Amino acid sequence: MKIYFAGSIRGGRVDAGLYRQIISYLQQKGHDVLTEHVGSDHLCLEEQTRDRDAAIYNQDTTWLRESDVVIAECTCPSLGVGYELAYAERFEIPVHIFYNPSKCALSAMLTGDSYFHIHPYEKEEDIFSMIDNIL
Repeated sequence: MKIYFAGSIRGGRVDAGLYRQIISYLQQKGHDVLTEHVGSDHLCLEEQTRDRDAAIYNQDTTWLRESDVVIAECTCPSLGVGYELAYAERFEIPVHIFYNPSKCALSAMLTGDSYFHIHPYEKEEDIFSMIDNIL
């Protein structure tokens, strides 16, 4: 299964370690994570240029259209992740959103949209059994 993992990059990297754990778990289960770089500790946040951002947009939207499912960790708010989720909905790609309600209030634009599957969790380790139930 091809999975598009969405997590905050420019919006903040506070959960990068969790992203890495989720991506690793998905890969251990034999899934192809198209966006494994999202969990990297060494993600290069180069200077923003219109050309560089266009290349990122083109690559990410290509990966989204190729994916079978989107798994997003949305505890750290991100405009880009919000866009990716709406893009996935537009192309009817199933979307599963994870977030920790003790750390954030998820946007009503996500919780109010019946298309999205919302998965609140209290402990990070709970995510993995939820993923098993989804996939």
